[in-house]
Amino acid sequence: MVVVLVIIAFVVFIIAASGIKIVRPWERGLIERLGKYQRTVSSGLTIIVPILERMIIVDMREQVVEVAPQAVITKDNVVVEVDAVIYYEVTDPVKVTYNVANFYTAATKLAQTNLRNLVGELALDESLTSRELINTKLRQILDDATDKWGTRVTRVELQRIDPPKDVTDAMHRQMKAERERRAMILEAEGHKQSAILKAEGQAEAIKKVADADKYQKLTVAKGEAEAIETVYRAIHEGKPTNDLIAIKYLEALQKIADGQATKVFLPLETSGILGSIAGIGELLKEKVSSKKGGEIQA
Repeated sequence: MVVVLVIIAFVVFIIAASGIKIVRPWERGLIERLGKYQRTVSSGLTIIVPILERMIIVDMREQVVEVAPQAVITKDNVVVEVDAVIYYEVTDPVKVTYNVANFYTAATKLAQTNLRNLVGELALDESLTSRELINTKLRQILDDATDKWGTRVTRVELQRIDPPKDVTDAMHRQMKAERERRAMILEAEGHKQSAILKAEGQAEAIKKVADADKYQKLTVAKGEAEAIETVYRAIHEGKPTNDLIAIKYLEALQKIADGQATKVFLPLETSGILGSIAGIGELLKEKVSSKKGGEIQA
């Protein structure tokens, strides 16, 4: 009798203990009573009625769905291998439990179908350069479709878009040719800029030399003009006689005669100057004659 009571007490304890549930911080618990939804509990200790009630645990953390690689035909009839990764999180544990039987499978099939449609609307070059556009459109489509399942698609990432090997080789050759073309253009542009800079430098140097020569000539001309003005002023202030002018003229003619020229052209005013010179000669003769007469008388 005592053994039976102990067994009964042990069974009661086990049944009572089974009614104690612990919900983790990232989980939500759905309580069902006799197969009917009763309430949702958050994290912590929860007590349910054993046998009559049961708890369904729903993970509220962000989840990942991998879309398996699939062959997709692009707009220009090129077959490419495409796969993606979907990130989602549960927003309503009741809907995700009761509105869809297998969310993982449903999300995968939905993503594959829409991924084929999106890539099929683009040419190969567009699909390779429009990853962000495809990600955005696919995320919006999946988010709208899964809203009734109590989930929210946070982001979608295309992992790879692989064209056939022959197409890949052709693209590599095209990219190599394009890089070589750009290199040649850059090299030609560099030579052009170098030639322009060299020409500009030479032009600047010629300009500076010309400016220096001009400055030198202006300075020399200014100095000669000042010298002539000074001499002219000195001559007029000294009030020279015709005799002095004639002597200076003779000195100038002497310098002209010392040159290499075989002919000497004299200006029209030479006759007047020569007349002065003749007058000077007569004057000198008179002075010499008077000097000799004085010596004889002595």
